[in-house]
Amino acid sequence: MQTELRTIALTAILALAPQTFVAQQSPMNAAAAEKDGPAGAKASTPAVDPSFRDRYPRYQLESGDIFDISFELSPEFNQTVSVQPDGFITLRGVGDVHVAGQTVPELTQTLRSAYNKILHEPLISVTLKDFQKPYFIADGQVGKPGKYDLRGDTTLTEAIAMAGGFEDSAKHSQVLLFRRVSDQWTSAQIFNIKKMHASRDLREDPLLHSGDMLFVPKNRLSKIKPWLPTSSVGTMAGAY
Repeated sequence: MQTELRTIALTAILALAPQTFVAQQSPMNAAAAEKDGPAGAKASTPAVDPSFRDRYPRYQLESGDIFDISFELSPEFNQTVSVQPDGFITLRGVGDVHVAGQTVPELTQTLRSAYNKILHEPLISVTLKDFQKPYFIADGQVGKPGKYDLRGDTTLTEAIAMAGGFEDSAKHSQVLLFRRVSDQWTSAQIFNIKKMHASRDLREDPLLHSGDMLFVPKNRLSKIKPWLPTSSVGTMAGAY
């Protein structure tokens, strides 16, 4: 029942979003869009969201991650800490510090600032020991929906192939890629995989980030097929 409701909701999104890009916008992004004018006013084709172009995103700490903290000149403060469910860590001699969502360089700076209160210009290095392994989720009309390890550079079309490829009921021209931008915002972009394959041009094929979810909706034929005469199905299949 939940799967049917989710499919209906996503179908409604597609019906209301003829453009290639759909997103929940933050107030800042919304203001920028209003300043630039109506969508499509500057170019005939929509620009790809910068968050889908970042080739080498840095890992951000999550609850449950474990890392070593080493002090070059004050080894008595060396320690191994774990990020708690609320995003805090407990540091020896300092106390609780919130670090969830930070990259390793940001974490290192946070630790230096925290220990500056008791040490003079501490030299600190951080080594991740246990952390959330990169992954993506494939859902909808693919051969094997599920959660997959994200190893190395993987594009959207490669991820679909890893998930068993398109089902006969798939709508190749409107594949959705969801990406969490922050705790409150998730961006969603529609990709025309059918056009990419037909033109043999994969320049618009985005690299996945850890946590991305792709969703392949049903095509129109699959929705009306149960009510079609058997002889009509083969004739109409090419139209979708």
